[in-house]
Amino acid sequence: MTPEQILVPAEDAGKRLDAFLAGQMEDLTRSAAARLCEEGRVRLGEKPLAKNYRLTGGETLTVDLPEPEPIDAVPQNIPLDIIYEDEDVIVINKPKGLVVHPAPGHPDGTLVNALLYHCGESLSGIGGALRPGIVHRIDRDTSGLIIAAKNDFAHQKLSAQLQDHTLARVYRCIVVGSLPQEAGTVDAPIGRHPTDRKKMAVISGGRSAVTHYQVLEHLRGHSYVECRLETGRTHQIRVHMAHLGHPILGDTVYGAKRPVPGLQGQCLHAVGLKFIHPRTEQLVELSCPLPEEFLRQLEKLR
Repeated sequence: MTPEQILVPAEDAGKRLDAFLAGQMEDLTRSAAARLCEEGRVRLGEKPLAKNYRLTGGETLTVDLPEPEPIDAVPQNIPLDIIYEDEDVIVINKPKGLVVHPAPGHPDGTLVNALLYHCGESLSGIGGALRPGIVHRIDRDTSGLIIAAKNDFAHQKLSAQLQDHTLARVYRCIVVGSLPQEAGTVDAPIGRHPTDRKKMAVISGGRSAVTHYQVLEHLRGHSYVECRLETGRTHQIRVHMAHLGHPILGDTVYGAKRPVPGLQGQCLHAVGLKFIHPRTEQLVELSCPLPEEFLRQLEKLR
């Protein structure tokens, strides 16, 4: 793999190297970071660094990540809230906390494992062995509608709709503060955060990202907002709302670091999905209700 270059922010001066790396790199535990140091994979210039090296701030680290070990996605009997299903597609109302596909930090217990159990051999292979059927993703702590393809024909058709925006996704969220406009569009490119590898950010040279939003209701110190995605970048709505100065309630990555009592992760739910059926070419429009914890937050803030 290509080595990662990580600039250490000045505010991280004095921090231990293994603790810093675990906080910077997705799916990297502190023990795994320590192991990278012990294997000589973390360097300052040409000098390998020990796991207990104290950062000075401002230095650029080089991290050689090993090739990921293969993960076999296996069928697992995990309950699914199925909103729509036929021989070509399946649409799930994904709960919070469920990861979409296996990754180094989450080898099983994912939506893919559940789909393999439910659908058997009937999932497209375009996404590869770890992402069979997966056309698009939803963050672990975001709930709501996600579509999967049960064959390659459907996958290709749906992927094309993602590109030309005929596969439309609608989200509802509660954001902190009162948005100054009742409706608007955020057109701001998104890329990997320059100093925090676990985060995305609005940056010059990032990939085009467009989010349309409308305020549905003004709450006490918050706003209830509907967002429509024109593009589908990682963490797009979360990044764009934070960019406006109104992060999503409960988002401890892009907003306040303290969790909200009674709320797991961010208050963001994929409430609607619209697509052209890959085989019949008929318009399919689906929706699902807001989760109970979302409704509780709305009532609390009204």
